[in-house]
Amino acid sequence: MKIVLFAGGVGSRLWPLSRKNAPKQFGKIIGDKTMLQLAVAKLFPDFAWKDIYISTGKKYEDNVKSQLPELPNLNVLVEPEMRDVGPAVGLVTALFVKRNPDEPIALLWGSDHLVRKEDLFRQALKTAEELIKKDGNRIIFVGQKPRFASQNLGYIEFGSQIATVNELPVYSFNGFKYRPHLSTAEKWYKDGHHSWNLGYFVTTPQFLWKLFEDFAPELYRQLKQISDAVDTPDYERVLAEVYPQIEKISFDNAVLEKMDPKFGYVISVDLEWSDIGAWEALKEALEKHEEDNVIKGNALVEDSRDTLVFNFTKQLVVGIDMNDMVIVNTDDVILVCPKTSVPKIKKLVESLEGTSNGHLV
Repeated sequence: MKIVLFAGGVGSRLWPLSRKNAPKQFGKIIGDKTMLQLAVAKLFPDFAWKDIYISTGKKYEDNVKSQLPELPNLNVLVEPEMRDVGPAVGLVTALFVKRNPDEPIALLWGSDHLVRKEDLFRQALKTAEELIKKDGNRIIFVGQKPRFASQNLGYIEFGSQIATVNELPVYSFNGFKYRPHLSTAEKWYKDGHHSWNLGYFVTTPQFLWKLFEDFAPELYRQLKQISDAVDTPDYERVLAEVYPQIEKISFDNAVLEKMDPKFGYVISVDLEWSDIGAWEALKEALEKHEEDNVIKGNALVEDSRDTLVFNFTKQLVVGIDMNDMVIVNTDDVILVCPKTSVPKIKKLVESLEGTSNGHLV
């Protein structure tokens, strides 16, 4: 099985640590390894370097190669320009449908995800691989059993259990549900028929290619021009000409929402997964208890609870009587806000574009 990790996002919700020139997946947020290095490390020993691929933007090609020197150069799949998730998945499909059309492929969105149960994660991937080898005209979604009633994540809705493979339950697929209101999230958390949607799935390139052809014909037409040029001297030229013209569209909107649910299966397991996509999510991933403070760097916090302090400078950061706060100190920016205000960071960062502070984005 081939495995593709997508590592092209900017991650503005983790600003000022994550920026266009230094996205979060290339930073050492947890421990001594970058998020990208951690994401790849959890695939071993069940998968080999030759079967691991990284999809990223041209701007980050050198970052990937320097952080993963063991990765073959040909396994770095480069988008000449970022065009959203739909085209990114389409480009990967266009490459693999030419080279390995029927070999199972795992597409893992989120090179900045934290997975604590790494053995179970690999078991789920290998189980999905077994299912696809039996029937290549399917998609197996791997979801995280909800740990709480999250309003910030998408959900997978699944039906009855149809099999047990490698001691893991396999369910029928009903569809996707998007960020719910709190009352709905609480219902889904309890009903046993919803998983958090991690953007992890296993299928075959040939099946994905057919989905693009059926449900996104214009996108398919453009991708086919690229696919026809794969492994020819014209590939780089065709890619550079065609790909930037592709409409920006999410993969869900382009394909998955239109797919007949009967072609999907769901493996729902507790991977102890966390999306390190925003400061409050990072705190939730690192804390042992909700009231705990999470501190990194030179910081002193007194009479405070449920607060995150990340200090990337030598200067001492001191906080007193702080509750539910986020403080991030870098060499050129200090961010201070309540945890509840973290969703506003992305909009603030966008507002800096074209201003005297635009270099901080």
